[in-house]
Amino acid sequence: MLKIVSIVIRVRDLAAQTRFWSDALDYVPRDPPEDDWVVLRPRDAHAPCIALDAHGSERVLPPRIHLDIYAEDQASEIRRLTALGAREVPWDRRPADADYVIMEDPEGNRFCVVDRPGWPGWRDARTPTTSRRW
Repeated sequence: MLKIVSIVIRVRDLAAQTRFWSDALDYVPRDPPEDDWVVLRPRDAHAPCIALDAHGSERVLPPRIHLDIYAEDQASEIRRLTALGAREVPWDRRPADADYVIMEDPEGNRFCVVDRPGWPGWRDARTPTTSRRW
């Protein structure tokens, strides 16, 4: 059996990216951060962690992999993420009926904010947990 527990993002400024992703996702450090590494875990849900690795890497567009982040209220989340330093990425081939908006974090790592107001996971995310499996 395999399970995705952590997704690693290469970053240049570990402190700034830790603040961005912590604020963006309401994640907290799983363990004390190291000089070049931190794993952020969900504060109140069972979901994969985000690990930030402070090692340079070449940025390739379009990226071979990106995060899809579900939003209960997509428009307000895009405004909030923009205020945190994210940017919307224009794409002239985006379908008119697309349920996602392409964004990038302050260092250009891309992710999509997907409109999912009726997703059953919102109920699970609001239910307090007493144990963590991540």
